[in-house]
Amino acid sequence: MRDGGFKADELDQLRRWGTGLQNDVREEVAAAGRAIVLLIEEIERLHVLVWDRRLYPNDQPEELHASLARRLRQRLRPHGDPADEPGFHS
Repeated sequence: MRDGGFKADELDQLRRWGTGLQNDVREEVAAAGRAIVLLIEEIERLHVLVWDRRLYPNDQPEELHASLARRLRQRLRPHGDPADEPGFHS
């Protein structure tokens, strides 16, 4: 098991791989490519949050769970979905 996480060049390689898979004619392979790219973006965003917390330990960022759930809903729903609006409850 790795202790240090992914290196930048490994994340870049995974992003290229995921991007290439998105262009596959098979729907499930293209969906897997989109998922890989989405996860790479989330890893990078979390990396920024970790460094931000190290640099500014007294600031209270948005709760991680709520932030991740909101971002996933935004990415997986069509644009303009009313459920993405703040305060919308289904």
